[in-house]
Parts: sequence; C-alpha cells; structure tokens
Amino acid sequence: MERLAEVPDPRDPRGVRHALVHILALAATAVLAGATSLLAISEWAADAPQDVLLALGARHDPLITRHKVPGEATIRRVLVRVDADALDRAVGNWLADRQPKKAQATALRAIAVDGKSLRGAARANGRRIHLLAALDHTGSAVLAQLDVGEKTNEITCFQPLLDTVAGLAGAVVTSDALHTQCEDAHYLVTGRAAHYILIVKGNQKKLRRQLKSLPWRAIPLQGRTREVAHGRGEIRRIKVATVNSLLFPHARQAIQLKRRRTNRKTGKVTIKTIYAVTSLPADRAAPAQLAALIRGHWSIEALHHIRDVTFAEDASQLRTGNAPRAMATWRNLAIGALRLAGVNSVAAGLRCNARDPQRPLALLGLT
Repeated sequence: MERLAEVPDPRDPRGVRHALVHILALAATAVLAGATSLLAISEWAADAPQDVLLALGARHDPLITRHKVPGEATIRRVLVRVDADALDRAVGNWLADRQPKKAQATALRAIAVDGKSLRGAARANGRRIHLLAALDHTGSAVLAQLDVGEKTNEITCFQPLLDTVAGLAGAVVTSDALHTQCEDAHYLVTGRAAHYILIVKGNQKKLRRQLKSLPWRAIPLQGRTREVAHGRGEIRRIKVATVNSLLFPHARQAIQLKRRRTNRKTGKVTIKTIYAVTSLPADRAAPAQLAALIRGHWSIEALHHIRDVTFAEDASQLRTGNAPRAMATWRNLAIGALRLAGVNSVAAGLRCNARDPQRPLALLGLT
C-alpha cells in the first residue's frame, strides 16, 4: 500500500469517492485471483468480504455494514488516466525489495531485457502497444517496464529502462541481438558498473564474422548439457575464448553455443550455432555459468508466454489510454508474487487464490 501511494492521483479531488490506492489495490488483488479484464476486477471487488475491502484501503465507517466498491466504469476511468510510469516503478520496486539475496558472494545477479507487443490492444491508427521490460532471472520478477513509443523503438528505450533499475552494479544484463549495440555496452560497463552477455547476429556483421573466424576447432569443449522436454531432446555445447581485440567495447570473452535438437516424434534433427560476447572476464564467469546465464534469459520469454496463455493478454482488446499497460503491470505483479511464494504453476496459483480472497492478501503482505 505504501508503494501504491507513490502513484499520483490523476483525478480532480472534488467528488472523489474512492481513494486511488484503494482502486489500485483492488485491481492488483483481483488479477492475482485470476481476473483478466476490468469487468472481472469489478465483479471480484463486488463479491469481496468486508474485511478484505478494509485491508485494501476501503474507507472505514462503523455505521456502514456494506462498503460500496468502485464499479467497472470507475476502475476503467482510473486505469486509463493513471501515470503508467509511476505505477510500473511502484510495482517494480515492491518486487525488487523482495528478491532473494544471493547466498554466495561469487553469485551473479542477472537481469533479462526484452520486449513484448500487446497484440489485441491496437490503437485506432493501427499501432500496437509495445512494452520493454527488465526481469530478474532468479525471481522472475519484472523490475522495470517502459512503453516503447510510436516514434521510437526498443534500442532507444534500453538505457532509459535500466535507469529505473537500482543496484545494477555488479549485475549482468542479458538480451537478444537487437540490443547488441556499442552505446549500450558502454552504458552498462562504464555508466552502471555492470556486465553484459549479448547475442551476436546479422545486425553486427563485422563482429559476427570476427567471432566465426576464431579458431573454435582448436578450443576444447567446455560444457555439455542435455534436456528432454516439450516433445524434443536438446543437447547444448559451449566453447569460450578469452579475447582482447574484438570489434565491440569491453568484450572479454567470446562464446560459441551449439544446440542440437531432435524432434522425438518425427526424428528430425536441427543444429544451430549461436555466438555471443560478454564483458565478464574468465575469472568471474566460467563456461558453465555463462551457459546458465544465456539459458536463464529465456525466463522473460516464459513470462510473456504465461501472460498470453494464462491471462489471455493477446486476446484482450482493451486499448484506451494507459489501461492496457496497467493490466500488463498487474499481470507482472501477480506472476512475481506467486514466484516469490514458491508457486511453480501460475495457473494453479490463480485458481487457489480465487477460492479464498484472503490468499491474495497474504501474497501481497496485506494481512
């Protein structure tokens, strides 16, 4: 509630019946109980017991036996106009405060950066809403989120996004090839005292050619993992070389990953070679750690998958003002809170919360 109180109220104070904190807390708790729309949030609020409403900031009046809750129209008006940047900061800071501390001094904090479009939330001009997020690998918590504007792209939003993430010193940032940019590497290493692991593809042609030309055949295999899941078997092999003259700032190691996938149904085998660079020196990150960090980047893709499948985000046609982004923020909060509680299946956690309105309050620390 203290974090939500940091969000400014966009409404004229005259005639306000429901505090902003109360409406935001209702929305957050309802989504944690499985609500996927503004109407579902209002229906959950209408059925919530009185003690739950009081815990969520309802105005206490001993003469009232049943508190009036905000309707769908009120919730919609608030989320349409709410300061989405301030809301993302509040939720991101709440999740960041609760991330588990590293047990070992040598452990690396890893943050993944990636974007996602809200496909159902197309504007009148046809432009989709695209959000860039930074996610903690370990806790699967979204620490920051930013709306990529119509006249810009993810590349220009990379640094503003990470500017809002506190304590980046010593952490390692992972991203896809889109953010393999010299300016971003300088920003991370010299500006934030952080590290990077960046995938190299065709947008950095000279660097990719240089990586491919390294004597990989002479370098011994330094790691091998095998996994069977989703109807396929995958073998991943890693080789790492210490470098000092790559065409990329602060690069200390070059990485070659080979993925051999076998479709267990058809028997088809595909082999893919991936190159990456990192500012981590060999004494800070062994090949096995680098492989785990690159693999861990997919935790943000898993988050996007959960938002699409479990919360039906891409099917939602909510498109007015900041409401689509606010709903994405509540979904991030719900997933992060469940992960912090050790819940493996988000869908099962939502069903569990739906059966008892006290459970979401406990997850949010409101009991």
